Amino acid sequence: MRRYKSLNNLVGWLVFAVATLTYLLTLEPTASYWDCGEFIACSYKLLVPHPPGAPVFLLLGRMLSLLSFGDATKVPLLINALSALSSSFTVLFLFWIITMLAKKLVLRRPGMADDRTLEPTSGQTWLILGSGAVGALAFAFSDSFWFNAVEAEVYAMSAVCTAVVVWLMLKWENRADEPDSDKWLILIAYAIGLSIGVHLLNLLAIPALGFIYYFRKNEHPTLLGSFLTLLISSIIVGVILVGIIPGLPSLAGGFEVFFVNSIGLPFNGGIILFLLLFLTLIWMGFRYAASTGNRLLNTALLSLVFILIGYSSYLIVPIRSSYHPTINQNNPEDVLSFVSYLKREQYGDRPLLYGPQFNARPIASKEGAKRYMRKGDQYAEAPPRIEYEYAPEDKMLLPRLYSASPEHLYQYKKWVDVREDVKPTMGQNLSFMFRYQFGHMFWRYFLWNFVGRESDVQQAGVVTPFESKNGLPERVADSKAYNNFLALPLILGLIGLFYHTRRDGKNAFIVGLLFVFTGLAIVFYLNQPPIEPRERDYTFTGAFFAFAIWIGLGVLALAEGLRTVLKADGLRAGVATLLGLLIPGIMVAQGWNDHNRSNRYISIDSAKNMLNSCAPNAILFTNGDNDTFPLWYAQEVEGIRTDVRVAVLSYMNTDWYIDQMKRDSYKSKPLPISMEHSQYVEGTNDYLPYVANPAVKEVNLKEFISLVKQNSPLLQVSYGDGGPTLLSFPTSKFFLPIDTVAVQKLGIIAPERRRHVVPVMEWDMGKGAIEKKNLAILDILATNNWERPVYFGTTVNSQDYMGLEPYFQLEGMAYRILPARDPDYNPRSGDDGYIVKDQMYDILLKKFVYRNLDNPGVYYDENSQRFPANYHDKFARLTNAYLADGNTAKAKEVAEKCLALMPDAAIPYDFYTPQLVPALVQGGEKVRANQIMDTLTNRAQLALAYYTSHNPALHDQEIQQSLITLQSVARAADSIGDQARAAKSFGLMQQYMPQQQ
Repeated sequence: MRRYKSLNNLVGWLVFAVATLTYLLTLEPTASYWDCGEFIACSYKLLVPHPPGAPVFLLLGRMLSLLSFGDATKVPLLINALSALSSSFTVLFLFWIITMLAKKLVLRRPGMADDRTLEPTSGQTWLILGSGAVGALAFAFSDSFWFNAVEAEVYAMSAVCTAVVVWLMLKWENRADEPDSDKWLILIAYAIGLSIGVHLLNLLAIPALGFIYYFRKNEHPTLLGSFLTLLISSIIVGVILVGIIPGLPSLAGGFEVFFVNSIGLPFNGGIILFLLLFLTLIWMGFRYAASTGNRLLNTALLSLVFILIGYSSYLIVPIRSSYHPTINQNNPEDVLSFVSYLKREQYGDRPLLYGPQFNARPIASKEGAKRYMRKGDQYAEAPPRIEYEYAPEDKMLLPRLYSASPEHLYQYKKWVDVREDVKPTMGQNLSFMFRYQFGHMFWRYFLWNFVGRESDVQQAGVVTPFESKNGLPERVADSKAYNNFLALPLILGLIGLFYHTRRDGKNAFIVGLLFVFTGLAIVFYLNQPPIEPRERDYTFTGAFFAFAIWIGLGVLALAEGLRTVLKADGLRAGVATLLGLLIPGIMVAQGWNDHNRSNRYISIDSAKNMLNSCAPNAILFTNGDNDTFPLWYAQEVEGIRTDVRVAVLSYMNTDWYIDQMKRDSYKSKPLPISMEHSQYVEGTNDYLPYVANPAVKEVNLKEFISLVKQNSPLLQVSYGDGGPTLLSFPTSKFFLPIDTVAVQKLGIIAPERRRHVVPVMEWDMGKGAIEKKNLAILDILATNNWERPVYFGTTVNSQDYMGLEPYFQLEGMAYRILPARDPDYNPRSGDDGYIVKDQMYDILLKKFVYRNLDNPGVYYDENSQRFPANYHDKFARLTNAYLADGNTAKAKEVAEKCLALMPDAAIPYDFYTPQLVPALVQGGEKVRANQIMDTLTNRAQLALAYYTSHNPALHDQEIQQSLITLQSVARAADSIGDQARAAKSFGLMQQYMPQQQ
C-alpha cells in the first residue's frame, strides 16, 4: 500500500510541476484586460473592488505582492502567479480525484467503500496513475482553464476550491466509518466558507457532495432517498447563497436600524446585540446536541460555524471601506451598504422562473423595500428604489426573451423569429434557451475545449477534426487561436463516461451531477442576454473539470480494449497511458502560442499612454472595464500620473462615486462639483428629461446648474396623477460665457489657436435625458473656470460627449475640452478634435511607449488588437494634419514611424491604416502604399466571402469592419488618383452591401 501511495503522491506532484512550469512560462507580466487591473490594484493595497468582492483572493494577492520587495513592476507578475499556482493545485487535486475513482474501477470495487487497504499490482498502479496524468494534463491544457491560469482573476482560485472540496469528500468517503470522520466534513465546510470569499461557483459542488454522503451512508439507495438528497443539498446551497451570505448581514442591519432609531443606541449597537444573540443561539444548539448525543446536529452546527469562519474574510470589505480608500466601489462601510454590496444591487436582476417578457409594459410602479442611510445620530429613510409591476398576461414561465433593450431585440431575432409587437410564445422562449443559452453559450465552449476552436474572434465556432483552412479568411486561418484537437479529448472523455457509467454508476452519477451543476445549471441561472461584451467560457471550467475526470478514466477503457492484444498488465498500462498522453500533448502544442502571454504589455502601456496624454492635474472621463481598470493599475501600483483624476462615466451615475470624486486622491485635488450630496443622492436627479419650453430658446449653463441646485420650480415637471416630480431641461441649446482674457492668461491655448477662442461656447445637448453623470460633467464645466484640464478618453461613447465635439482638442488618446471652437469641425467626418501638430507629435513619438507591438512572436488576441487601432487612427490624424499643412516630409516620417512601431506581422493593418496612404505616396513610397491597399482589399474580400456564407448574423461586426475597410481603401485610392483600386474596393462594397440590408 505504501508503494502505491508514494507513487500516487510523486506522480501527482510531477503533474503539478508540469502545469506550474507551463503557466509560469506563459504568464502575462502585467495586468491583463477586463477585471485584472482592478484585482491587482485592489490586492496590492487591499482596496474595495466591484461587488461582491473577493476578499480571500485580495488577501492572498497582497501577501504575494510583498515578495516584490518594493519593485512595483513585479507586483502584477506575482499576483498573476497566484492564479498560476491556484491552477496548478487544481490540476494536482484533479489528478488525485481521478486516481481515487480509477482505483475503484481497476480493483473492481465500485461504489462507496473503504479501499485504502487494497494494494494494486504494479501494472494496475501504473494504469491508475496514467489515467490520472492524462485527465489532469488534458484539463491543464484546456483552452478556458489555461486562459484563467495566466491572469489575475478569481476563476483559477475558484477552481481550486472546487477541486479541494471534491477531493476532501472522496477522502471522507474512504474514512466514513471511522469515529472521527466528521472532521473531514467540517474541513469541507471551512473550505466552502473560504471559497465564498473567492467566488460563489464553488457552492454548486454541494449537490455532488451530498450524493457522496448519501451513497456512502446507504448501501441500497432509493429513488425517494435520492430525490430527498438532491432537495436537501439544494436547500443547503440556497441557505448559504441567500440565508448566510446576504441574509445574516441583512438581519443584522434590521437589528441595527431598530435599536438605533427606536431604542436610542449608538451606531453599531444593534449589530453588537445581534452578534451576542446569534452566538448565544449557536452555543445553545451545541449544548442541546451534547446533552442529547445528537452527532448529526453537532456536526451540522460545527459546519455552520466553520462556514462562517471562512466567510468572515468578508469583514475586510467594510473595514477597508471605512478608511475611504481610492478604490471603494459602492462604499460599503456600514452594514446597510454592505448588504447592498453583497447583493450586487447595482447590477439589477433578471427574471429566472417567472417574469415579464421583452415587450411587456409596466402598468404600475411601487416603492421597493425601505432603505436607510446615516443622518445625524439615527438612520433616515433613503429615497426608495422604484419597482415596476406588469400585467399577468405579460408574464410567463421561463422568460428567456425578457430584455426590452433595442440592441437585445435585434440580437434575439438572430436566434428566434420574434416580432417586437408580439408576445413571444413558450416555444420561442425554449428555442432561444436551447439554441443560444445552452447551445451557443455552453456547448460551443465545451467543444472549444475538447474539439477545437476556430479563432479568437468573438462568436467563433468550433473546428471539426478534418476541417480545411482553404477559403478561411486570414484572420481565422492564420490565427494562433486556431486550435484543432481532432476531437480526441472529446472522444476519450465520452469513452470514459460510458466506461464509468457501466462499471461504477454511483460515482459516474456524482461526476455527472458535478458537470450539470457547474455547467448547465449556471446557464439556466444566469439567463444570459443575447449578446455579451466578451466570451464567457471561463465561467464553466467546473463542468470542464468534471469532464476531464472522464478523459482520465477513458485510459482505463483503452487498456480494457487492449486486453485481447496485450496480455501483460504493465505493458497494457504503458501503451494505454502513452496513447492517452498524446491528447494533452496535442492540446499543449496547439494551445501554447495563443495562451502564451509572456512579453505582452499592451494593456498597461495603453493605460500609461492615456494618462500621459493629459496635462498636469487633469480630469479624465473614461468608460469602465478595459478603459478604466488598466488606468487604476497604473496609478495604484506603479504610481503613474496620480495627478490625473480618472472619472468613470458609468459610476458617475451613482452618489457614492461622486462623493469619492469630491475627495483628494494622491496628487489629485477633488473634482470641482458644486452640487451637494442631497442633490445627487440615489433617487434624486437620476435623469432630467427634455421637456420643451417654447419661451426658452437657449439656457446659460451656470444658471441651469444653479436652478438644479435650488430644485427650482422652473425646471420641475410631474408625471401622471400623483406621479414623481422631476427636474427637466427646457431646451437642448446650452451656452457658457467665457472670460477670454482670463483664459488667455491661463496659457492653456496654443498660440496657433488663439483666434479660435470664443466669448460664448454654444452647443446642442440633444433631446435625450440628461443623466446624473452628464449633470456632474456640466457642473464641472460651469464651476471649473478652465483651471483644471478636462478630457474625454477617445474611446468613450460619442453619446457621452453631449455635443461638445466642436470644442475638442485631440491630445494623444484624449480629447481636451477648450473654449476654442475648431473652425474645420465637420460632424460627418468622424474626425473629432483640433490637432496642434507639434504637441501631438511630441505625445505620440516621444511620450508614448509601444513595447513589443513590433514583435510578431507576441500573441495579441481580439481584445488586445482593439487598442492599437486607436494608435493607427491618431497617427493617421497627425499624418494628414501635416499633409494639409504642406509638410510632406513630416507626414511621411509619422506614417513610416507608425508602420515601424506596429508592423502588419505583429499588429495587422486595420481600417485606419489606409489613411496613411496619401502621405506615403507623396513621400515617394507608392509601392508600400499599394501593398497596404492590396493587402487590406484581399483580406476584406476573403472575410466577406466567408462570413456572409457562414452564420452572417453572428458575424455582422466582422462584416461591417470589412466593409468599412473597403470604404477606407476606396477613399485612400481615390485621394491619390488610383481609380483602379478605388473601383475594385467600391465594387466589392456594392457586392456585399445588399446582403446587409
